[in-house]
Amino acid sequence: MRSINEFLVHLTTEPGVYRMFNAAGTLLYVGKAKNLKKRVSSYFNRPPMEIKTQKLVSQVASIEVTVTPTEVEALLLENTLIKQHRPRYNILFKDDKSYPYLYLSKADFPRIAAVRGSRKLPGDYFGPYPSMGAVRQTLDTLYKTFTIRQCNDSFFANRSRPCLQYQIKRCSAPCVGYISQEQYQQDVQRVKWFLQGKDRDVLQQLGEQMQRYSDDLQFEAAARVRDQIKTLQQLQQQQITDTQHDIDVDVITLAQQNEVFCVQVLFVRHGRILGNKVFFPTVLEPETPENLLSAFIVQFYTSNMATQSAPQEVITDRLCEIDSSVSAYLTQQYHRAPEWKHDVRGIRRKWLDLATLNVQQALLSHLANQQKLAQQFQALTHALHLSQVPERIECFDISHTQGELTVASCVVFDQKGALKTSYRRFNITGITGGDDYAAMAQALSRHIQRLIKAEKPLPALILIDGGKGQLSAAQAVLIELAINSITLIGVAKGPARKAGMEQLWRIGHDLPLSLPHDFPALHLIQKIRDEAHRFAITGHRKQRQKKRVQSVLEQIPGIGKQRRQAILQHFGGWQTLQQATVEELAKVPGVSRHLAQEIYRWIKEQR
Repeated sequence: MRSINEFLVHLTTEPGVYRMFNAAGTLLYVGKAKNLKKRVSSYFNRPPMEIKTQKLVSQVASIEVTVTPTEVEALLLENTLIKQHRPRYNILFKDDKSYPYLYLSKADFPRIAAVRGSRKLPGDYFGPYPSMGAVRQTLDTLYKTFTIRQCNDSFFANRSRPCLQYQIKRCSAPCVGYISQEQYQQDVQRVKWFLQGKDRDVLQQLGEQMQRYSDDLQFEAAARVRDQIKTLQQLQQQQITDTQHDIDVDVITLAQQNEVFCVQVLFVRHGRILGNKVFFPTVLEPETPENLLSAFIVQFYTSNMATQSAPQEVITDRLCEIDSSVSAYLTQQYHRAPEWKHDVRGIRRKWLDLATLNVQQALLSHLANQQKLAQQFQALTHALHLSQVPERIECFDISHTQGELTVASCVVFDQKGALKTSYRRFNITGITGGDDYAAMAQALSRHIQRLIKAEKPLPALILIDGGKGQLSAAQAVLIELAINSITLIGVAKGPARKAGMEQLWRIGHDLPLSLPHDFPALHLIQKIRDEAHRFAITGHRKQRQKKRVQSVLEQIPGIGKQRRQAILQHFGGWQTLQQATVEELAKVPGVSRHLAQEIYRWIKEQR
């Protein structure tokens, strides 16, 4: 403690980030401060109120600081360090992908599609949506109701007849002139109004159009507009919307049961509910709901907000301390900070009540799934006569097409479910095509050696998708690496290759083990095996598609690696490239008009 007191005497009063370590040099906590000296000293100069803080201070042996120009810079650095090092006394939230948006392009005949990441293309963006599923649901409604095109520009520019989307009445076929630009732009404007929550304007305009069609005795056209109106009215009845105000709101609620927390964000954009996103934070030490919610707000609006705009309001289900640096950061990034509210009425109270109901239901479902998974792990332990419940289970599978482009997958589960960040794929090389035994041995050897080199824990149980042959190949790898702490199980399909008839092959047993089809342990094995199978097939398909497209492009004379990549990125695939004109080919970076003519001539000869 004396060394810490000496450290505090000379500590700066500038803003920055502090890191607390124990005697073994393990990082315990990362925090930020507007005044480092004042903030760090507060841990030691007054009795801490919370048990968590008392435990933290009792373990601190050394402190390091990083001075930053502003408190906002300290906020961002703190968030980066927490995600990088995952200290025990910080609240940890899983980092998510950037949220998807609906993108309406800027063109004579705009397209609408789902996008992630940066929003640099010219056009209008609507969102964010909480998941790609919510985006697809909205797109499905838009395609059916307004028949806006969804194809990319290259495909659109090279059509000579309508595609299947026109046949199933999800596109008005502007590519072949079946709709005028004026009529198409009217539909585009209605899409914008709909996504901005201006349902009344859309319904009024559609009603007037239906009446005009009816007056002109165009009853078939009037019926189509009537169906559009009916679809929109059904959507209105399903949502709690505020059509009077064009407002963007995030509603954040929290539920707790024992030591398990659930946080949910309900997204409201232009007065319309877009969906919700649920988070289950990792809390290793006792924490109050108010502190956890404050920590979530900091991490959420400094990481996940990277590709979205700040809402006008953030409503929470309880009063919690909002760090001033969050508002400063949002103002700096998006030129406005939201109003922070917790006591609301009217439509906002309805949104808050809905979010509260959803977060409670999400927590109950999560706890039920955790309990079911724990029971399955216990059942598996007894069925395989393991000495203890495995903390980590891995499963390997092999996928190829007649020995071509062999890909191995490794999926990881613990008692909380799938650990997708630990999933791995292996591109298998140097073996005879179709030799699944050699492929399994190579994948397992590479994986185990990587874990040993990185000093990471080995799994307690490894499932091998296959029978005695694959199991023997895996066993040989463990013997070669002198590892005897891992239990190997081969999961083979039964005689009829039906789910529920799997045979479990074990080392040292001449006959397989067959579990009852309704046994929880078998359900867990099936779940893990199916996930490994899905992950392997997905990787193989990507490799196969990439190989086939690139192999065709490699045959084009005068095309090197960089131009081949530019062409592939521009057209997306061989089918679209086949339809390209000389003018379209010449638009590709690095392709001159003369080269475009050569490519066009070569493609024409291949047809």
